Amino acid sequence: MRYIANNAVHEYISQGNVHEVLGVAGIYEVRRASAGAALARARAEIASRGLVVTVVQSYFGALAAQSKADLAQRADDEGEQFLKLTQNLERGGEVAHSDVIKAELQAQERRRQLREALLALLNARLDLAVLLFPDFSDRFALADKLHASIPLPTLGEVQQQASNENPDVRAALASVEQAKADVGVERAAYLPSLSLDYFYGIDSAQFATNGVFENRTVPNLGSSAAASLNIPIWNWGATQSRVKQAQIRRAQSARELSFAQRKLLAEIQSLYNEAETALDELAGLQRSADLAAESLKLTTLRYKGGEAAVLEVVDAQTTAAMAANAYEDGAVRYRVALANVQTLTGVMSTR
Repeated sequence: MRYIANNAVHEYISQGNVHEVLGVAGIYEVRRASAGAALARARAEIASRGLVVTVVQSYFGALAAQSKADLAQRADDEGEQFLKLTQNLERGGEVAHSDVIKAELQAQERRRQLREALLALLNARLDLAVLLFPDFSDRFALADKLHASIPLPTLGEVQQQASNENPDVRAALASVEQAKADVGVERAAYLPSLSLDYFYGIDSAQFATNGVFENRTVPNLGSSAAASLNIPIWNWGATQSRVKQAQIRRAQSARELSFAQRKLLAEIQSLYNEAETALDELAGLQRSADLAAESLKLTTLRYKGGEAAVLEVVDAQTTAAMAANAYEDGAVRYRVALANVQTLTGVMSTR
């Protein structure tokens, strides 16, 4: 006869077990998990803010391309009108045929510029559509906010917001907290741990909730509890090595945090100065565009009156087109610079 565990020939065990380990390591593991979650959130925010800047740049780039296409269309119309003007004046004997040739060359150049501007607008809209729509579509309209008045916050406000909300610094802080928790977890291996187990179920010769013992029906369901104390002794060498590794990682995280803070200060100065410069230049670019348009108008009138040469008109047309395009580029530069500043502060608003 063969018995199992000195109980019976056949023994049936079906039990539920509640197991818990009480130790210092569990406390630090909770802290490590919490720091890891904060780190993951910060990194996700970093990635999302980088995407926002890309979308902002593409959006306002498409608006600028649309404005440039309108400007190129207007310049093309002006070139055609000037060509007709020179032809009429030539027929009246007021100007030489060389003026007509120069005006025609200018008109052809304006047509080429218009085609290039329309192509650039198409590409800009396609790039934006790829970023915005999961199902590719270029059927959308853009709200013209390129030249909307968006004030630049003060440097003090930017520094205050960045110190509290910058995702890079928050990620570095979370890494430091996670590294500190790692040191605590490894050091906890020096300390004893208490294990508690509670069992409830069947441990009987009959697989049933009730059994028969000495002609009496008795319940087979029962419970038991066990506790064990684990005192580490022979693993202190390995534990010491793991503790040193965790301390090295903690020191590295602290250095990365210090670097992130210094880098933030440098980026604030650089990006804020970029935005400030772009904003200051924007007013001048607008003024230049207005002056160039007025100069073109006056020069054309002087040419009609025989007081200006054809080259003066052509030069005025070129200057007006360049000034208008520079104004559009300056507006995009400011909006992108403002978005870059906002990524540092943790406050994204393009309004």
